[in-house]
Amino acid sequence: MGQNSTEVAYGFGQFGSTYLTGDGAKVDLSGASAKYYICAITMTEETTFEDLEILDGGVGLGFANTACVSDDVIDVDAAWGAVTAVTPGDSTDNKITVAVTTSHTFPKGVTIYGLWDNVELNSGACIVYVAPRPDYRNRA
Repeated sequence: MGQNSTEVAYGFGQFGSTYLTGDGAKVDLSGASAKYYICAITMTEETTFEDLEILDGGVGLGFANTACVSDDVIDVDAAWGAVTAVTPGDSTDNKITVAVTTSHTFPKGVTIYGLWDNVELNSGACIVYVAPRPDYRNRA
């Protein structure tokens, strides 16, 4: 029996994907008329990112607090109500605030899931999967 489920579609990339390769390759869905966001990224070779921006308005769109891998400083304790055990020098006030920079390398075969509207490569190659924004009907 077939199953019509957006959860299955999100998990298998049935809303579409794009292959990015090399420095400067990007997908930018940050415009006011964008109807999709980036929900997963699979590395097809060792990859570093120049830009990895969290989706604008995640909480306002009905998503939980958005603390995803990004180039922003992430306060996981505040976003998720966690109490994180950290080693000295990794944080301030027991809060993880790690941002992905060009020095962070994601190995081939790894998939990261999240909510992004802009991804730009520094090096490597990946497949970027998209899904419809919950507010896509309201966008221009």
